[in-house]
Amino acid sequence: MTDRRGVVAKRAENLAPDVPYVRGWNRARQGAGALADQLVLFGLDSDFPGLEADVNVFGDGLVLLGTVRPEAAELLARLITAGLAAESADTMTHVPLLPPREAPAA
Repeated sequence: MTDRRGVVAKRAENLAPDVPYVRGWNRARQGAGALADQLVLFGLDSDFPGLEADVNVFGDGLVLLGTVRPEAAELLARLITAGLAAESADTMTHVPLLPPREAPAA
């Protein structure tokens, strides 16, 4: 059983010769590393000791957060929300205003 993105597919334990596991795992390693760097900046690295890269049976990379305290998950969700809000506000400040539309000639 799997979801549409394959995230809940089984971990790759018995490897098939035609599946690009290394490519998927390398992509997951990059994502896990980027997240780990940000967690260090916010002092949350010790709250995610199980953070690691993995790959599923289809060769899709996965980032496993491991078992985390509810407070750590909530804080991570707040940081993501704050980052998205800041990014959205920044995007909106750089949007040029459209000139007023002229009324069609009668």
